[in-house]
Amino acid sequence: MSFSTRTHAKAATVLGTVLALACPGAAAAADTGGTAFDPEAAQARHALVGQALGFRGTAQPGARVAIQRVDDGKWVTDATAVAGRSGRYHARWRSEHIGIFSLRAVPASEGNVRASTVSDEPVRVTVYKRSGATWFGRGLYGRTTACGQTLTPRLMGVAHKTLPCGTRVSFLFRGRSITVPVVDRGPFGAGLSWDLTYAAAEALDFTETGRGTVGAVSLRRR
Repeated sequence: MSFSTRTHAKAATVLGTVLALACPGAAAAADTGGTAFDPEAAQARHALVGQALGFRGTAQPGARVAIQRVDDGKWVTDATAVAGRSGRYHARWRSEHIGIFSLRAVPASEGNVRASTVSDEPVRVTVYKRSGATWFGRGLYGRTTACGQTLTPRLMGVAHKTLPCGTRVSFLFRGRSITVPVVDRGPFGAGLSWDLTYAAAEALDFTETGRGTVGAVSLRRR
């Protein structure tokens, strides 16, 4: 079966802050009928909790396409679509949980198989949750953080009330994304979950916003 696909997502506007959920890149048709995704492009895919991520592509007219994710070492089907007369299909996938997911689009007839038996590179999608954030640093440089580091203009990190020191957290803001460790405690203002260091806020182009909304996901193992 000739088969190809690409993913896409729309931008979401939250409290005046635009979180660009760009999912660029395309997949070439694989000889097995599966989808061989570009692994470099796969690193750039993002989504928000509850937001649909679209898979568009081509297959034989009338063919059923399955959108699958890895669950406990196996590919499981989350959504399906049927190619129209032109051979084009459009499937939607969404998650109600934050995290990093491996996804692929394949002919539905393949069924569920172990991930280890599949050679095609899957799409990696990071799903974020909207969270209130601020940033800190100026006037505090030289002090020791709650996690034992010296706060400097170059320290990349974030403050959180309860996550263990060193926990890595990914953030998304206006199309930019970074992953930084928890280095301090805070913030303590109402409606806020994260307090980025100046260096982290600068990397996100967040420094002009004293308080705003970002996409966040903790990479702490459960």
